[in-house]
Amino acid sequence: MFDTHAHVHDPAFDADRSEVVARARAAGVTAILTVGCDLADSRRALEAAAQYGLHASIGIHPHEAKDAPIDLAAALDALRSAAAVAPVAVGETGLDYHYDHSPRDIQRAVMVAQMRYARDCALPLIFHHREADDDFLAILRAEFAAPMRGVVHCFTGDAVQAQILVGEFGLKLGIGGVITFKTAESVREAVRAVGAGAIVLETDCPYLAPVPHRGRRNEPAFVAATAERLAALLETNVTTLVERTTATARALFGV
Repeated sequence: MFDTHAHVHDPAFDADRSEVVARARAAGVTAILTVGCDLADSRRALEAAAQYGLHASIGIHPHEAKDAPIDLAAALDALRSAAAVAPVAVGETGLDYHYDHSPRDIQRAVMVAQMRYARDCALPLIFHHREADDDFLAILRAEFAAPMRGVVHCFTGDAVQAQILVGEFGLKLGIGGVITFKTAESVREAVRAVGAGAIVLETDCPYLAPVPHRGRRNEPAFVAATAERLAALLETNVTTLVERTTATARALFGV
């Protein structure tokens, strides 16, 4: 299994990070991508990746867009040049109009800057998207074109949104613990609409632990519960589902 979106470098894991990684390996998780959310956080992601044999991304989350440097490309270049391991993606980046922790115009500008950086560096993008459908699609239509590639992480939209993201842009959908929630029938319908070939697995740990781990700190080992639920939903066996999503993730991130 490939956990394509984790935050293993998060302080929530400071006390037992080695054990968390070991539990993931024991559960069959062969790859983990720990995702940066601002410059300092991205640096920690790269350091954790080097120390624990993980993959890492670098980027500015929409919540943190207000604090992005003016020359974002130079700042990301500096991270890459100083890192012991090369980042495999840019992100997470995108728009979040639910909380509006950063002004919307700044969120949009920082998203565009990261998309252009990813395009110039031939790196995939990890998108965060919440309650910003019109603006998110408008930016994709203006800036995202083949051979660019990416994933909408923690996808919680409906079947129509899923079909647009997959069909129009070739994006993958990151599916995590939400798929196991009783209230997530629209997400399950979306997964059925696009099929296993458009899906990658994720945890978004330490957040959003799947059933039967709800209420606990999420961790990469728990991606197995999501894989089991997805396999049942798509009427396939877990081994087939894991092989397909892992192959998709490896192709997406070039690892």
